Amino acid sequence: MTRPDASRRAFLKRAAALSMLGSAAPWALSLATMADAAAASSASSDYKALVCVFLYGGNDHANTLVPVDAASYALYSAARGSLSLPWSGLQATALQPRVPLPNSRQMALAPSLAPIKPYFNAGKLAVLLNIGPLIQPTSLADFQAQRVPLPSKLFSHNDQQSAWQTYAQEGAQAGWGGHLGDLLMSGNGHAAFTCVSLSGNAAYVAGDQVVPYMLNPAGVAPLRAIDGLMYGSAACSDLFKRVVTQPDSTHVMARMHADIMRRAIDAQVDLGAALGQTGALSTTFAAGNGLAAQLKMVANMIAARGALGLKRQVFFVSLGGFDMHDNLMSQHPILLGQVASALQSFADATNELGVANQVTTFTASDFGRTLSSNGDGSDHGWGGYHFVLGGAVQGGRFYGQLPDAGLQGAQDIGQGRLLPTMAVDQLATALAGWMGVSATDQRTLIAPHASAFDASVLADLFTPQAAASS
Repeated sequence: MTRPDASRRAFLKRAAALSMLGSAAPWALSLATMADAAAASSASSDYKALVCVFLYGGNDHANTLVPVDAASYALYSAARGSLSLPWSGLQATALQPRVPLPNSRQMALAPSLAPIKPYFNAGKLAVLLNIGPLIQPTSLADFQAQRVPLPSKLFSHNDQQSAWQTYAQEGAQAGWGGHLGDLLMSGNGHAAFTCVSLSGNAAYVAGDQVVPYMLNPAGVAPLRAIDGLMYGSAACSDLFKRVVTQPDSTHVMARMHADIMRRAIDAQVDLGAALGQTGALSTTFAAGNGLAAQLKMVANMIAARGALGLKRQVFFVSLGGFDMHDNLMSQHPILLGQVASALQSFADATNELGVANQVTTFTASDFGRTLSSNGDGSDHGWGGYHFVLGGAVQGGRFYGQLPDAGLQGAQDIGQGRLLPTMAVDQLATALAGWMGVSATDQRTLIAPHASAFDASVLADLFTPQAAASS
């Protein structure tokens, strides 16, 4: 495959040259980009996909990964009170990492996450300890003295969702998944499907150049005025199509609208045809599970990658409902069960498709939550635990620094809110490197704060073979 940094330089160089062509530039630039895509497509048959699973509302990390060694569980239980999970119910999901934790500590998955434990045991699921948005390494003393820059509007849902996805507060237009797409889309035969959201408009998959393709989990929605009979007339449908796609308007907005409509129609036709060529998956995805439905469509799109000439893709899916200031004990296990079921089915589907080593999935959320109880739930926090899943992942391990089990620990900024010891930038850098992005572009375009953090923390997140192939 053409190296992403080389592709980017070639694209920008051609764009600068074509800018002198005036009104012909958009047309000529499209032809040039298509030529680049065709050349990259013919050079290699490799494929990689990155899938972000966003848990909206702020996942309660303390009941996602739970301490089960006697000393740590006692501290956890004392801090959580009625929110603590029973120790006896955690033994079946206790994890045996390939690199033991310090001080004989042991952690267990929440019981409802049991479906993904086999992937941890098989070395395909990794756990990220205490990760969250940071600008630079920050100690508890730094935070208390307010002597280092911090992410804007901590503990705010919208702003911290944006901080995870874009490094900025609410209103940011482009995310680091979209910037990955900017770098990688020239290698795709159909660039429209470089970044795909199955969960509506998401800043994470929007770039400076790439526009996210929003797809319904149920499949390609028909453009009824064009695909069918408008007012019962095929001629009327044909006329409507010609009107909304005519390129010769004298008004710039009308020309842009026509271009967007033309691309949307072409993409809908191409995607529908490609999905129609793929056979039905034998892997079962749970009915009534919205996240499972989204990931099933991601699997179907991956199955259609060859027909669409795709080499690199970034997907965004999500599940909401995690803002549990109350009803935590009754509702959180249900949501985690949906996550586990969906992740298990998706991982099984990548195995079925023969692309398990080429697809990496990671979870993210607004923030973690308080370790202490508010009576029936937990409140907004900062750092939390997350997962990275895939055949190329060097799993069966914990990455990062495990926080103290109880209250008033070295990472506790109040009520058991965790001050992150791993930055989102560190994760983004590792994932971008696996996707094939150069070290220079990782620092300048994907993870703006990465140079401030220790790159060795996630240096071995992927197997040596996977790192070598990127």
